[in-house]
Amino acid sequence: MHTSTRPPYPSDVSDEEWAFVAPYLALLPEDAGQRRHDLREVFNARRWIVRTGAQWRLLPHDLPPWPAVYQQARRWLAARCFEALVDDLRLLLRALAGRHPAPTAAILDSKTLQSSPESGGRAGYDGHKRKRGSKLHAAVDTLGHLLALHVTPADQQDRAQVATLAEAVQAVTGATVQVAFVDQGYTGAAAETAAAAAGIRLEVVKLPEAKRGFVLLPKRWVVARDFAWASRFRRLVRDYERLPQVVAGLHFVAFACLFLHRLLTFFLGTS
Repeated sequence: MHTSTRPPYPSDVSDEEWAFVAPYLALLPEDAGQRRHDLREVFNARRWIVRTGAQWRLLPHDLPPWPAVYQQARRWLAARCFEALVDDLRLLLRALAGRHPAPTAAILDSKTLQSSPESGGRAGYDGHKRKRGSKLHAAVDTLGHLLALHVTPADQQDRAQVATLAEAVQAVTGATVQVAFVDQGYTGAAAETAAAAAGIRLEVVKLPEAKRGFVLLPKRWVVARDFAWASRFRRLVRDYERLPQVVAGLHFVAFACLFLHRLLTFFLGTS
């Protein structure tokens, strides 16, 4: 049960969510001498930052001090806690949807995030989007569950990231993925060869020749929906981080929150 005496924030983790999440985040025993702040409150502070997009130093005073929250968040990211949480949530949600736990198909896509003063030193210019920043490369299953994700400067070509994404996808699924649906940014012999080396066949989903206005593309719309979900977390709307691995890690935090809520909605019937 939640023992905090402060008024709750909308971003706070519920009792049911915390019961599921706590084992993934407890890197030390509850009575460890190094622990000065309640772990659940530290996680609530992390969720508040990701959801609101505020600066670390603007963390409300009724939450643990921002240096403690920041340091613990970095420990969680380094230990890949949220990646493990997302992986297990994906298995459960696929089973509840009547799907095999291990997917045989994936969708690859990218999104360019506008840089900020903190991230500008590693930014690149995306000529297609006419935007300077970082590029988020993601792979999801056909239900939209996150499989793999990494961050590069925005001037990096999508096709050059196929090898990294394909290897990561097969690592988390046990090499069960056979086909990946992609857009025309992933065409070319090099991309096909890189995917084939991981046992994946690329299938390009093309726009209709007579395109007019917005077109919902088969398969590929799923990853676009995931990017839209992530943009509800204001910290992820732009690249506010100094390190690319932190950008990637915060996306796993966001998707852990989304998928955990979906799981509990199924069992508890809450909205």
